Amino acid sequence: MPERKQTRVAIIGAGSLEFSSRLTADILSYERLSNTHFALVDVDAERLEFAGRIVGRIFEEGDYDEASFSLHQDRRQALVGADFVISSILVGGYDAIEREIDIPKRYGVCQAIGDTLTPGGIMRCLRTLPVQVGIAEDIRELAPQAQLLNYTNPMSMLCWGMYEAVPAIKLVGLCHSVQGTSEQWARRLGYDIGEINFRCAGINHQAWITHFDRDGENLLPAIRELAIDPKIWQRDTSRLEYIKHFGFPVTESSGHNSEYTPWFRKNPEMVERYCPGGSWNGAPGFIKELYNRPDWRETMEKMASWQTPVNLSRSREYGSQIINAMVTGETEVIYGNVKNNGLISNLPADACVEVACLVDKNGVQPINTGDLPEHLAAINRTQINVQKLAVLASQTADPEIVFQAMCLDPLTASILTLDEIREMTAELLEAHHEFLPEAFLGKKLVDKPRLYARSAEKAQSVRGS
Repeated sequence: MPERKQTRVAIIGAGSLEFSSRLTADILSYERLSNTHFALVDVDAERLEFAGRIVGRIFEEGDYDEASFSLHQDRRQALVGADFVISSILVGGYDAIEREIDIPKRYGVCQAIGDTLTPGGIMRCLRTLPVQVGIAEDIRELAPQAQLLNYTNPMSMLCWGMYEAVPAIKLVGLCHSVQGTSEQWARRLGYDIGEINFRCAGINHQAWITHFDRDGENLLPAIRELAIDPKIWQRDTSRLEYIKHFGFPVTESSGHNSEYTPWFRKNPEMVERYCPGGSWNGAPGFIKELYNRPDWRETMEKMASWQTPVNLSRSREYGSQIINAMVTGETEVIYGNVKNNGLISNLPADACVEVACLVDKNGVQPINTGDLPEHLAAINRTQINVQKLAVLASQTADPEIVFQAMCLDPLTASILTLDEIREMTAELLEAHHEFLPEAFLGKKLVDKPRLYARSAEKAQSVRGS
């Protein structure tokens, strides 16, 4: 029997609390991939050691005797010979997140997660895109045939920037919002997702389910009826408002969704109305709860010692499906974030879109979608405008373009004047100076004279006094 070639997977950001172990277990669940070598990369030596112990325990508990791993703080070392690269990184850590949430909040811009659009997403792009481009450039040099699977946010901005910087990169951005949303609607209708034929397209965290059928029956009318059921609405408010008014389900949770438009978070009363019930539904600053984990050592120790076992059953994440399909030639259809190039004909060609993709030995092959309903494309374009400016701001290290991106952000623009946005942007840039690339050093946003008198109440609110 011929010896199986060992697949090499480099995981950059392997010291995450749960994500890298989840992907490791998923990959090993395929028989053909049970001898995979995992090159684990993290800049934090302590987290990297924990990651190695957890992966080693997965090997032991799953009887994966042929699998192996190595630990690397230098990603270039890990990339040599890689077949696949998984990127799941956080630049700046909790300190950067706290600043990009709390500073806008003082100005009245209330974010829940802030990792996709909004001031938080823009600042995250500025500090993360240069690192992601560096990863893509290293792959081009050291493993030019490797497939990059990006799980890092802000997904659309980062993929857009990498496609522009390294056009030859084999890149797809991955999220689980399409799987989660489609499965949720199938359950609400009383069906298994395996019975459903659906189509979805748009941009990451704002893709639209345009077809949802079972045995030839169009189920969108039934979804529209459920969307106005008060019991369901209360737990999924802003997404169901979209269905009520625009007619089509949108991906991503209501908490995230509430941040991307001017309709749900203009003031505390609106946040309370459209984001009731806690974290899943858009609690203010929820991302700080997610990342402020002083118990991370205890959590990882419990995983490494198997007090908190890693579930060895395959999850719904697309990463392992892509790797298995490309290695074995088995066909999969996944939803990925790729350069548009006309896939969605009424969205900009250079944008990053989320569409169905065929995967086999030939790699990730996006499927042409055609036009979205025009009103849905228009909603997408309001995000794409911000994404393009944020990418350009990163590429040029120009504070004025950072300000322009903030101005076009739908939530920010619904709350603040241009003078206030300029003031907030300047404060964010100053607070992030240690996390931004060297190209930003010494650059400041130009102050502009105020030509109106701000009320004492508003001035006090902005100062945070």
